[in-house]
Amino acid sequence: MSMIKFVSAEEAVKVIKSNDRVHIHSVACAPQKLIQAMCERGRNREFHNVRIQHLHTEGPAPYANEEFEGIFLMESFFVGHNVRKQTQAGYADYIPVFLSETQRLIREGICRPNVALVQVSPPDKHGYVSLGTSVDATLAAVEEADTVIGVINPNIPRAFGDAMIKLDRIDLFCEDNTPLIEAAPAPLSETDIKIGKNCAALIEDGATLQMGIGAIPNAVLAQLGHHKNLGIHTEMFADGVLPLVEKGVINNAHKVIDKGKIVATFLMGSKEVYDFIDDNPGVLMNDVGYTNDPHIIAMNPKVTAINSAISVDLTGQVNADSIGTRFWSGVGGQVDFIRGASLSKGGKPIIAMPSVTTKGASKITSTLLPGAGVVTSRFHIHWLVTENGAVNLYGKTLQERSKRIISIAHPDHQEELDRAAFDRFGSHYHFVWEEKKISNEV
Repeated sequence: MSMIKFVSAEEAVKVIKSNDRVHIHSVACAPQKLIQAMCERGRNREFHNVRIQHLHTEGPAPYANEEFEGIFLMESFFVGHNVRKQTQAGYADYIPVFLSETQRLIREGICRPNVALVQVSPPDKHGYVSLGTSVDATLAAVEEADTVIGVINPNIPRAFGDAMIKLDRIDLFCEDNTPLIEAAPAPLSETDIKIGKNCAALIEDGATLQMGIGAIPNAVLAQLGHHKNLGIHTEMFADGVLPLVEKGVINNAHKVIDKGKIVATFLMGSKEVYDFIDDNPGVLMNDVGYTNDPHIIAMNPKVTAINSAISVDLTGQVNADSIGTRFWSGVGGQVDFIRGASLSKGGKPIIAMPSVTTKGASKITSTLLPGAGVVTSRFHIHWLVTENGAVNLYGKTLQERSKRIISIAHPDHQEELDRAAFDRFGSHYHFVWEEKKISNEV
């Protein structure tokens, strides 16, 4: 540390010039000190047309605000909550891309950054620092950017895997002591618990799991205390994994690749999660091109991938990125893992969601809203889970899967959906099914 020459954040961001593309480190690792200094230069009109690139970031994202129109051009790989309103209003923009291919856009020069802003752990005795809780496409940005500005922060955990980079990859150094932003576990509703039980019933001993953050993943994990020999190969994990690691339920013993290791590409959770990966050789934080490659995913047995949705239509089309024409999130890694799980021996791709919105509207719909994006297609879907049960749609005809989907819709909406299916498929729809009732499979 004593040999490193530090500069202020204000001095460091002077390397940014008009028409540059700037990559910002993801999720909890977003370097707020550099972001603030960069935006101050923007307010002073010291440059224009600077493209800002990142996956989801936690904390303020002022560069997406209306005041910076013409100064910053936001081109996120995922529409997070801190840029959602600006994206919907057109002041920020979004690049639709599979999470696995975000690094490819950078490495192949399509979205190559001029400047990368990252946070790293203090260097070890061998001259390595760690990208901590977020490797994702940021490693590619560090490799390809003309200038890398690194904030050395002792709160960044020293994570292993692809997170470890040589100190000489960084051109300018700043210091910060700000703790990482944390995400408290979401409280579980009765509906969440029912969905968790239905998903957990599909998970076999020896399975390799992928799931994200939020109430449903936590509800699923809370039901797995009596399972055995589970593994983790995921794009991210949060607090719900830790009790299962402590109990030995998650031991990664049956994985074929990265045996004995938890594999992820970014994290978001409490400080307990960040402390868990610090100096932990049992966790590999790897490049998103590895973690989210469907062929890599499929190498492990019984991959069980659990992802969520905004709505699903009667043919099994899954909308997970938009509400009508309003973008809400992004493709993320859903398709990467749905496909990887489907190719895995004994794998189970699962879409799990409540049957209705918080306002009581059905999330199972006859057709998707105009403009809504199909993230997981009707060709990719296998298992669909709500609080009312779980049904397997793989290999089923349109009429059969429609009946199955309706069987796990909210009871208040089933009659209306049944009429819509009849209108869509004709009188044969009821003739075929009047004697053959679909029972929920879980």
